[in-house]
Amino acid sequence: MRDLKSRRNIERLLGSQRPALRRYGAMGPSFFLAAFLLFSALVISYLLPAREITPQPPQPTASSSAASLPRVAESLLEAVLHPSHRVVHGVIGRGQTFAEVLSAKGLSGRLTHEIGQALRPYVNFRKIQAGTTFRARLDKKGALLDFRYEASPLEIYDVTRKGPGLQATRREIPVERRVETIAGTVTSSLFESMEGLGEKPELTVRFVNIFLWDFDFNSNARPGDQFRMLVEKEYGGGTFVRYGKILIAQYENRGKTYTGIYFETRPGKGDFYTPKGRSVRKTFLRSPLRFTRISSRYTHRRRHPILGGVRPHLAIDYAAPRGTPVRSVADGVVLSARWKGGNGKSVLVRHRNGYRTMYNHLSRFARGIRKGTRVRQKQVIGYVGSTGLSTGSHLDYRVVKNGRFVNPLRQKFIPGDPIPKSQRATFRVLRDRLLHELQPSTPTSAKVAPDPPAVGGKKSARRS
Repeated sequence: MRDLKSRRNIERLLGSQRPALRRYGAMGPSFFLAAFLLFSALVISYLLPAREITPQPPQPTASSSAASLPRVAESLLEAVLHPSHRVVHGVIGRGQTFAEVLSAKGLSGRLTHEIGQALRPYVNFRKIQAGTTFRARLDKKGALLDFRYEASPLEIYDVTRKGPGLQATRREIPVERRVETIAGTVTSSLFESMEGLGEKPELTVRFVNIFLWDFDFNSNARPGDQFRMLVEKEYGGGTFVRYGKILIAQYENRGKTYTGIYFETRPGKGDFYTPKGRSVRKTFLRSPLRFTRISSRYTHRRRHPILGGVRPHLAIDYAAPRGTPVRSVADGVVLSARWKGGNGKSVLVRHRNGYRTMYNHLSRFARGIRKGTRVRQKQVIGYVGSTGLSTGSHLDYRVVKNGRFVNPLRQKFIPGDPIPKSQRATFRVLRDRLLHELQPSTPTSAKVAPDPPAVGGKKSARRS
């Protein structure tokens, strides 16, 4: 009898607690799931910097998946510590305005205006780049607790309440500069090979510009060519921000290695030089177009695609899309810029030492290009087209020397000035060090070995 009463008492006691047990039982899985996700995100975000020995390839968007992990941890931590607060993350998309995105995320028009007013001294809202991010923290009534705007990894602004209004301050982000080795083998094009290593087109353009005077990437680049460079990169919070200086660059084509070494003859005034100390700059560029291909070479016997028959073709034809900028290959004076029969719209430029260059079949002339205009090397003088006797969009480029047409690809032009004698010893020390760092297995020498070991694509980094 006593056992029966005890059992009933226990059942009565448990019955009074069942609603609470049901409440905690229903809440348990969600709570433990949130705690597990928070713990995992914190552990991963903590371990990522420790594993980052070499820099990760830059991503096309402003926020990468690795960068989103700390945000997940931040949101989960905020949800656990302040369950009444709301955290809003957003990304400015292409064609969107700052106010549109904030409104779409649920911020009131008044609050959006106040945030904009606080940031206005620092941010030009008409020039906001797509991909910039923000984070807003609101209380349960929708009032702003704080706001963070990330214009770039190095440009972050915090907006907080100060009295009746909001105040913005710029956060100081430490910048880390690293010197990285980038090397690879050209597959289909230098652009694609660089992109395969995770590099941006900007770096490829800068690399090509070093060798404009000695090497024509339009006509001479081949699959299997090798490229190497030491380049500075800047990072903020572990995220790639921008490129610094290219310290040394090499391009190997058919057993010949072209080398450009950056050297400053005075503080802030530097240029690229060959290992022998001569400037890579010359009086003429190798090509009037940046990136294209040769569709027809210089020859005295070519079947004309329109007039028929075999005729001389004393020019180099570069196939390129309509509107591609055409550059003057050297300093000079425009002798004519007009329609010229079968050549269509044509520009003729006079240069030093008896040289003249012609640019035919243009779609239009660049602004200000007319007879008597002085032009500088690399200045845009017109745009690719298909005017005159032409079967398609291309540039017909010709070089005249002392009144006779010559093959542009076989001309050897005057090199630039060498390093001053007083600085040659300093240059040699820098040259040997950079060559050693770029190719540790190659003996340090003023001459680069003609056949360095092949590299399929590598990246390494050191901090400076």
